[in-house]
Amino acid sequence: MSFASPLFLWYFLPLLLVAVLVAPRGARNAVVAVGSLLFYASGAGGTTLLLLACIAVNYVAGPRLEPSEWPAERVRQKWLLAGVIGFDLAILLVWKYAGFATEQLRVLASWFGGDFPVLHLALPIGISFYTFHHISYVVDIHRGERPALRSPVAFATYISMFPQLVAGPIVRYREIADQLPQRREHRLDDIAAGLPRFAWGLTKKVVIADTLAPMVDACFATPSEEMTFAVAWLGAIGYAMQLYFDFSGYSDMAIGLARMLGFRLPENFARPYSSVTITEFWRRWHMSLSRWFRDYVYIPLGGNRRGTATTYRNLLIIFVLTGFWHGAAWTFLIWGLFHGALLVVERRFGWAAAPEDKVARVARRAATLLLVVVGWVFFRSPDVATALTILGHMLVPDLDGLTEVVAASVTNQRAVFLLVALVVVVLPANAGTGPLLEAVRTRQAYALRAAVLTAGLAYSGLLVATGSFSPFLYYQF
Repeated sequence: MSFASPLFLWYFLPLLLVAVLVAPRGARNAVVAVGSLLFYASGAGGTTLLLLACIAVNYVAGPRLEPSEWPAERVRQKWLLAGVIGFDLAILLVWKYAGFATEQLRVLASWFGGDFPVLHLALPIGISFYTFHHISYVVDIHRGERPALRSPVAFATYISMFPQLVAGPIVRYREIADQLPQRREHRLDDIAAGLPRFAWGLTKKVVIADTLAPMVDACFATPSEEMTFAVAWLGAIGYAMQLYFDFSGYSDMAIGLARMLGFRLPENFARPYSSVTITEFWRRWHMSLSRWFRDYVYIPLGGNRRGTATTYRNLLIIFVLTGFWHGAAWTFLIWGLFHGALLVVERRFGWAAAPEDKVARVARRAATLLLVVVGWVFFRSPDVATALTILGHMLVPDLDGLTEVVAASVTNQRAVFLLVALVVVVLPANAGTGPLLEAVRTRQAYALRAAVLTAGLAYSGLLVATGSFSPFLYYQF
């Protein structure tokens, strides 16, 4: 079930909000947990049992990981923590990466005239996200940052909360622990604050991202012998816009939905295409993932405290993991290494900080955006050969123009919305529109809310009613 589907918008969401409002305060978490599991099961089917198994194991382990004064107990807790994290990662590795690993073994065996069976498993929706939520929970407890949840309902609410379950934001346990008491408040004010944020995200997803999708798909599906300079650049730029409006739109919807349920989730985007450096880009793009890797991998590895060489090594490790976290494919590994290498170069030459000179800032901002767009080619391409073909044509201008198929996909409507989307590139690097809609009390904010809740929501609803929507891109991760 997608947030941008008639079933969700006109039946599931209204019924769940009514149920939360009329339920006794002590039962509201139970309503959210049950509704969330039903939401997940509608798309995940039998793999819901895998989620439930992970919930059970991590819930039971939680109280046993709270810091102890006894040395022997602390040793036992470290082994328990390693075991639970190992269990969580094993689930992720088997269901997400076993097929990729066995495929590589099959290729290797074929070089020697042999064969190897390839394992095919259905990828559970959101497994990368709920695995990271579970790891955050047990690690934060073991570090003493928050106590374990004694209520299984509260824990199930944290893990299965449908706004963030399948595509984030990745909510670290310490960020939401204080919002999970059994007798949680919930007010109509929360719905009033969350609805404009949700409507804004729906507009970004349905009106812009989904409109650009057929054009982008046509560009990336162009055979190598027909690829041109114009097709390559149109596909790369179009995908950069599609991915941003799709994923940031999802995050806006998730934050708005959680607010309507009485929860506050962390921000996930802050106008990343306004970044002046790649370092700044990763402070603005998918911020919850960057924070998770920083707190649970980068800092435990030593961060930047153990010398230059170790810092570079840690950065490359983080971005190899970031690449593979997104998908089991060589294209994602190359994309991660590409960004990791750029961060190392910025640190090595002192380019991580934005220059003071205005002209230099503009030039660095343009260069950063160009590098990000180049990286997205690997991220979107089905294989390395396709990515290299597109990048090769991006580097060599020609006069061939668009192919007939791509030209047919560039309708007037899509051309206009691509230009509208590109406005985000020149916006200032201040807080995004989402927080403005949700919290600010100014005439500008009130006018923007009115526009989003009338024109934006009405047009998005019309597109949804006609079936003009597609799954969120990050559902596959």
